[in-house]
Amino acid sequence: MRALLWCCRLLIFLFLLAFAVKNTDPVSIRFFFDSAWQAPLIIVVLAFFAAGMALGVLALCGTVFGLRREISRLIRGQKTDDR
Repeated sequence: MRALLWCCRLLIFLFLLAFAVKNTDPVSIRFFFDSAWQAPLIIVVLAFFAAGMALGVLALCGTVFGLRREISRLIRGQKTDDR
């Protein structure tokens, strides 16, 4: 089972590597006030992917902290009921 998992990881890595090698053409991202950023396409794609992941993690932080607070409240309530 471990060998199958490593084969899948290797396959995904090779696929992403081939994707990166094929997408090295420079692209221009235009911002407001006539500013622009030129970079290879794969860098732009990876930057927006990373930014999306960061926003997703930040969106979940409130839920995670709220659940932690509720768990600690429930544990405290359970300890006081045992006495």
